[in-house]
Amino acid sequence: MAFGDKKPVKAPEPPPLNVIELNAQMNGSLAFQEPVDLRINGHFTGNLDVKGALTVGGRANVEADITGDYVVIAGKVKGKVHATRLLTLMPTAVLIGDIHAPKLNVVEGAVFQGTCHMTVNDVLPAAPGGEWFDLAGVAAYLEIEEGVILELVRAGKIPVVKEGAAFKFERAQIDHWAATGTAK
Repeated sequence: MAFGDKKPVKAPEPPPLNVIELNAQMNGSLAFQEPVDLRINGHFTGNLDVKGALTVGGRANVEADITGDYVVIAGKVKGKVHATRLLTLMPTAVLIGDIHAPKLNVVEGAVFQGTCHMTVNDVLPAAPGGEWFDLAGVAAYLEIEEGVILELVRAGKIPVVKEGAAFKFERAQIDHWAATGTAK
């Protein structure tokens, strides 16, 4: 077989998360040891500790301290929110409480009252020297496969500096590119 005949190898798909949907009124504490996709569409009061994803639907009303890997809020939440990976506030979100998250996405129209602490934790890789990533680091930082990053480099669609055979990505340039889709 010639080198050009090789097919790209894709990373295995992660197993689907168990989906749990709450459409009623509920009080108490929920804690999950295994990753789940929890969706709340009713009224919840108490504490939520979710491994995986938590979505607070547009009609939901939650009064709870929340911990989760990926948290999406479209309804009303009163309490502390700690997202270990990403917190997204949708246009219909109303959040009254403190935020702790390494990444925050606030869509226009969302309402937030409280304090926000942007934390860097072991989940997100630090840029070497605080300012530069290598290929693996930028892929992890952007949560994009290395092969996709290489395609963007080859197409000239991502800011990069080539040092010998290695690629270097400046964090400030990558942040700007991720926010606007253009290089500075």
